[in-house]
This record gives sequence, C-alpha cells and structure tokens, in this order.
Amino acid sequence: MTALRAVFAVLLLWTPWWSSVHAALPEFTQLVKDVGPSVVNISTTQKARTQELFPGMPMDPNDPRNEFFRRFFGQPPGGQQQARSLGSGFIISADGTILTNAHVVKDADEILVKLSDHREEPAELVGLDERTDVAVLRIKAKGLPAVKIGDSDRLEVGAWVLAIGSPFGLEYTATAGIVSAVGRTLPSDAYVPFIQTDAAVNPGNSGGPLFNTDGEVIGINSQIYSRSGGYMGLSFAIPIKVAMRAAGQIQKSGHASHGYLGVTVQPVTPALAQSFGLDKARGALVADVTAGSPAATAGIKAGDVILAFNGRALADAGDLPPLVGNTEVGDKVSLTVLRDGKERTVSATVGALSDSDEAGGPASKPADQAQGGRLKLAVADLDAAQREQLDVPKGGVLVMAVGDGPAARAGLTRGDVILRVGDSEVKDVAHFKALVGKLPAGRAVPLLVQRRGNPLFLALTVPKE
Repeated sequence: MTALRAVFAVLLLWTPWWSSVHAALPEFTQLVKDVGPSVVNISTTQKARTQELFPGMPMDPNDPRNEFFRRFFGQPPGGQQQARSLGSGFIISADGTILTNAHVVKDADEILVKLSDHREEPAELVGLDERTDVAVLRIKAKGLPAVKIGDSDRLEVGAWVLAIGSPFGLEYTATAGIVSAVGRTLPSDAYVPFIQTDAAVNPGNSGGPLFNTDGEVIGINSQIYSRSGGYMGLSFAIPIKVAMRAAGQIQKSGHASHGYLGVTVQPVTPALAQSFGLDKARGALVADVTAGSPAATAGIKAGDVILAFNGRALADAGDLPPLVGNTEVGDKVSLTVLRDGKERTVSATVGALSDSDEAGGPASKPADQAQGGRLKLAVADLDAAQREQLDVPKGGVLVMAVGDGPAARAGLTRGDVILRVGDSEVKDVAHFKALVGKLPAGRAVPLLVQRRGNPLFLALTVPKE
C-alpha cells in the first residue's frame, strides 16, 4: 500500500511537469498546412552536348553504336549525357516570382517548377548571384500563395525552425530543428553570415525555405556539412535579409552588387592580441590593403586591427566580409581601428566588388647566420629575380632556415619573406639584425610576412635570458 502511494505521488508530481514540457514544444501540424502551398519543387535539365566517336568526328545521339559503348564502357563516347537535377524553392509574390539557390539553376537549359496543386510551369531565370547563392525565377501564373518574409536579424540560437523541400526528390518533406548558430562564416562563402540549424536537410532541399514558428521565412536552405554526402546534423541557410537584398537587385537590374573595402584580413590570435596591446583576441587584423581601394583612400594600413564596422563590434575577422558585402555601394561607413595601441575612427566610402576582388625561392646571397643564436633563424637578402618571382618590389628578407626556437614557435617557415618587424619595415638583412637586436624579451611583437604571395601576421616572442 505504501508503495502504491509513493507511485501515485510521483505521478502527481510528474504529470504537471510533463504537461508543461508538452505545452512548450511547438506544434507544426497547422504550420505545415499554412505554409506548404508556397513551397515549390524545381527540376532542371542541361542538354547533352554533341558526342564524338573520335576527336573531330561528331556522333549522332541516336546512333545505334551508343548502345555498344553504353554496355561495354558504361557510357557513350563523348562523355556527359543530358543532366537533370532537383531542388526546391518558394513563392515570394503572387504573380509568380520564386526564390531558390543559384547552384540549383545555374547552367540549366530548362527549368520546370511544380506547384503544390501538381501544376507544372516552365520558369524563366530572371537572374542569379553566385556570391550569395540566390536566384530569382518567374513563372506565368497569378494568385499564387506567397510566403511571409520574416526578420532574420532577430533570430536567436535555440529558436525552433521548420524546413520544407524535396530531399532526394521526395516532395514536400517537412523537417524541424533548432537554430544552432547565427552569423556562421564558411570558408567558401565569406559574404554570407549563415544560419546554422540541426533541421535535417539533404540534396534536393537546396533552395527551400526555412520557417520560424510564426510561419515566416527566415532563411533559404543552402548547404550541409557532410562526410557521407547526406545529413550529419549540420545544415546552413542563407538569412532571408541577405537573400531578399540580392533578389531585389536582381529583379531591378538583373544582377546583384556587393560592397568592397579592399582589405585582406586575418584572425587576431591571443598572441597577436598581446603584441598589438589588445585586451583580448577580437577584431579583424589587416594583413594587406589593395592599392587604390576604398580602404587605401581612407588611410587603412596593414597592421591595423579593425574593431568595429559602422558601430558594430567585430568578434572575429570573419564578421567583417558579410558586413561589407551587404553594405550598399557608395555608402559612407565608419571604422573603429586600433593603430599603435590607440583606437581611432576612420571614414570610408564602400566601393563595388568585382569578380576579381576578394577581399620561397633559393637565395643567391649568403644567409644571415648571426640571428641563429637569438631567434634560431637564418635569413638572406633578395636578388632581382627573387623579387620579381615573389612580387616583393623592395625591402624584406627571405627566410632560409628555421631552427627549434622563437621563430619556429611564431610560425615562420622556410620561404617566408619578412616585411615588417613591429612598426618598422625591413630594408635588408643588416636592418633586420638591428631590429631583432632591439626586440623586448618576453613580449610578443607582430611580424608581417609574405607567404606564397599572401600577407600574414605572426606574433614573435623573444624569450627572456
């Protein structure tokens, strides 16, 4: 009897807890019914190129010899056949304007949109922007159910989200999850601050909408991180604010423009933060400034640490490219910059990003062995041929060998060109020796080096005797 009372008491305590948990979980049933009709399936076709039996001998695709090559060699001569792909999209206006990923429709000869009522309509590609992976399509239809556009800037980690699309061609598949991170920068897409979620997304979901619990689109499902080719718990969506900005420009002019500053930046490590006098690792360290760029005109220099862009603090170097890229061309912006240990405000006019913009040889002179004792480093002057090959018009010293010591711990490697020590530009080996001789022991000092054509800051600490 006592045991039964205990069980009953536990049930009484557990029931309110379970009820509150159940009440807190989102209900997606009605949400899917409400927003599902605005989601579309997209199929594309690329026409087969002319096949050749031998170079210069075209072969008709209907030639019976195709079957021979297909049976014994796996494919007809000439390679690629007609390619088809599947993706997703969603209606943003009742007159037939549709948003999807650029990679879903790029190079397509034919685009077919399938609506929720099973109608199939040929689509016209209005335009696409590969930098943000956004494409705008248009179909000849009226009175279509359009999505509601949400505010992706207000999205918080932990919020519930719903994805609808056609993974592996399985139309109108709904998956749910939470926002895992916001403002995620991926190496291949520096201009998009991705929304990371754990909603299951697979091939075919690309271009489909990501909804919040209010039924508003807050992102376009675009990428997954996977070692298997399928979903592994990480999916990435383009914030709808970024997508709609690109879409508006595409609809107006056929293409999208992106802001350009003209700096190459790198993360600030704890060691570099100490060397620049920062309280902690933050901001974007300027490794190089493009001549004639908006940054150069504004007076930005290599070695500056950009701490804020238009009043928005930069936690990491990856925060800067999306902010610049999504700024309107011609806008004036303020940059908070740390230089020589002091903060200053610099004004710059954002330019237009072009397609070409993105944000060691043997030595002929004896290596400087005199520095081996303090840095365990051997350097040499550059001759004319090396300067031309390495694109170093003046100054600098070439790293010939790195021993086990401070230089190796700083990350210097053979073939690096040391351009600057602290605030001083290196003229030659003799000058470098003099600069190194004055380095304070036990304190990190920034070195600007050129490695494989790219500028890079390293933090060098000379140990105390």
